Amino acid sequence: MNENILMVKAALEACFAAQSAATAAWHEAEAEDPAAGEEHTPENLRNLVLLEHLHNFRLWHVEDRARRTDVPDSEIAACKRRVDRLNQMRNDGIEAVDRCLYALIKPHLPRGATARQNTETAGMAVDRLSILALKIYHMEEQTRRANVSEEHLRSCRDKLALLQRQRGDLARAVLELITDYALGQKVPVLYFQFKMYNDPSLNPELYGGAGKSPAGSA
Repeated sequence: MNENILMVKAALEACFAAQSAATAAWHEAEAEDPAAGEEHTPENLRNLVLLEHLHNFRLWHVEDRARRTDVPDSEIAACKRRVDRLNQMRNDGIEAVDRCLYALIKPHLPRGATARQNTETAGMAVDRLSILALKIYHMEEQTRRANVSEEHLRSCRDKLALLQRQRGDLARAVLELITDYALGQKVPVLYFQFKMYNDPSLNPELYGGAGKSPAGSA
């Protein structure tokens, strides 16, 4: 296999480990935004992956707070607006990871590869690994609680083991996808979600004003 492809796979494995390490570190100290740029290097790939992971980290905790019932409605509304912003940043982060990965591997892929494509991009899968890293951290926390029943602890331990297995399976699948690209069995394609609800020019509630919702909305 091409040496550059092997380098990308090694960089991705390091990214997966960095997601887990950062999750623990950010719970101990205030997180700083990784210095992600636009250069297409393994080092910047790691920064892009960590920045996207940080958006998920912040989103996780804002979503938790938004479900409280003992705070003013104004605070819940502020949480919901922050969720919107973070979701957009998360989406932008996934696309940035994909662009970097695409640029790193595209020059080293065989010509005339078949047109088979994956159901999601590598960047989308990296985002799922990010979420799983957060779930694993917080589920492991649940297994150490002293104020819950043994049944709760046992249930959380079972869920933790399953989450860990799922993350291992997905990490392996991402690396296998890169191999498929290298062998010409699949071709990488950049996908863009074009989130419309945050765009004042595309969301009719924003450009059309109140009372313009389609019939049937609750």
